[in-house]
Amino acid sequence: MRAGAGYLILLLAMPLAALAVVLPANVYRAQGIDAADCDGALQVLIFALPVVLIYGVGALLLYRAGRRFHRLVSLLCLITALSAVPNIVAAMHELHRNNVGGECRE
Repeated sequence: MRAGAGYLILLLAMPLAALAVVLPANVYRAQGIDAADCDGALQVLIFALPVVLIYGVGALLLYRAGRRFHRLVSLLCLITALSAVPNIVAAMHELHRNNVGGECRE
């Protein structure tokens, strides 16, 4: 029962993981427009940080279970968690760029 609940959490977090990987940190630059996107980076972080936490913990717990199937799912969780990290770095870079440039201050 406990393992089933863990797998259900990982399965329900899949759409969140997809958004964390796909969303750009600056929507305008992704479209080719050189403009500041004041809320795009935070939107990425709202999705990406929980994904790294959920799938990182899932990878650790499943790896410690020791069975072959659990280790395979652990590897998939690790790949999912690490795929969100470049987007987090891009979002942090965009936040820093907006703060230094003073484009998004109110």
